Amino acid sequence: MLIDFFFTLKSAKIPVSIKEFLVLLEALDKQVIAPSLDDFYYLARTTMVKDEANFDKFDQAFGLYFHGIQTLFEKMPEIPLDWLVKRMQRELTPEQKAQLEKFGYDKLMDRLKALMEEQKGRHEGGNKWIGTGGTSPFGHGGTNPEGIRIGGEGGQRSAVKVWETRAYRDYDSERELGTRNIKVALRRLRKFARDGAEDELALDDTIRATANNAGWLDLKMRPERKNKVKVLMLMDVGGSMDDHIARAEELFSAAKTEFKNMEFFYFHNCVYETLWKNNRRRHAERFATWDILRKYPSDTKLIFIGDATMSPYEIVQPGGSVEYNNEEAGAVWLQRFIHQFPKFVWLNPEPEGLWQYRQSVAIIRQLMSNRMYPVTMEGLDRAMQMLSK
Repeated sequence: MLIDFFFTLKSAKIPVSIKEFLVLLEALDKQVIAPSLDDFYYLARTTMVKDEANFDKFDQAFGLYFHGIQTLFEKMPEIPLDWLVKRMQRELTPEQKAQLEKFGYDKLMDRLKALMEEQKGRHEGGNKWIGTGGTSPFGHGGTNPEGIRIGGEGGQRSAVKVWETRAYRDYDSERELGTRNIKVALRRLRKFARDGAEDELALDDTIRATANNAGWLDLKMRPERKNKVKVLMLMDVGGSMDDHIARAEELFSAAKTEFKNMEFFYFHNCVYETLWKNNRRRHAERFATWDILRKYPSDTKLIFIGDATMSPYEIVQPGGSVEYNNEEAGAVWLQRFIHQFPKFVWLNPEPEGLWQYRQSVAIIRQLMSNRMYPVTMEGLDRAMQMLSK
């Protein structure tokens, strides 16, 4: 049975070997896990995958082999699914959209709580209840300048909170670049040094020493020349960043190639008290942001990648995250990062001409001391120059 699973992983271009497969079989034979699919998932990933960049490929191959196995989404308490079935699409004129009122974050949360106590059935096309296709701030499939999306897909990207568990896809570090210019720009940040074991022949020193030794060979060794720059990369994923996946993957791939001492973590829209490295397992495998701030030395180069497009509440308001109630505002965590790592930049894949129309971009730029750069060759050059100072 598991032989086909092994070949499924190979077909997904995961570098697994017979030895690793035998280790998995030995672990199963010795019953190191309970008879559980979840336990088998973790055991198989631990034994078969040696590079976390392949976790996303492993998840896809695992789901393909064990047909029908998908990430389980949290059930939305107290809101029947029938309320959220979209049966109509209502189009508003620009004048009608302009008349819609913004409630403000606190009023939205209070109003949602009250509606959950009052509402008895499903609604669609309305402007008050939790439903679909209308102008109400609660539900999905409608139009409102500032609401809470419950179930369904986002369209207007104006939600200040999202009541669901969303699955994001990891950026693939092995994606082939469309151009090598990104790598060239990132190389400006490299700083080489020689340390460690003397395992490389120093040809010039060997020639000089041999000549001084009357022709008797005198080998001289030296440590390998390595890039000593340390990079911490924090990447926005999901939501509006879906429009920039290709460019983000190019940046990630180039950075993984150029910086051997690089760590990366994901966040959504803004950084809060936890980050993650695997989007498919992000609810079970999170890292405390305080631990990350303390782990890396202050000379680490900090690079944010994100379009900075979100509700301003997500940056300045406690509880403003679209996914849960964060205790501290995102701005507080951003300030902690830039205080800990003085060499920092924010790379924005959104065209620079659109920044002026995004209130959240203006807030992030101010917090970043205007160290926000577009993902263009000129922008990357300026960003690397800033990090190299």
